[in-house]
Amino acid sequence: MISEEKQTILQVVEHYALTGNTDEHLIKVTRLTDNKTSYVERIAKDGRSIMLGEYRAADGKVIWAGHSGSTGMVYLSRAH
Repeated sequence: MISEEKQTILQVVEHYALTGNTDEHLIKVTRLTDNKTSYVERIAKDGRSIMLGEYRAADGKVIWAGHSGSTGMVYLSRAH
């Protein structure tokens, strides 16, 4: 069974692959520069490392994506 976090990421990745938009209405999404595999999320004075995993959309596009449990943000980075 797929976790809720994984299902959220898959939903965002498919939407982004199909439309090129990051406007998921219920999910906060941030588009990072291409080929990023990690991101440091700043919360106040602290930083938290978000590791992005490789996801392959139905159309074959590869997108790196990760989810922050602290902020609920999904981070996306297109792979080339």
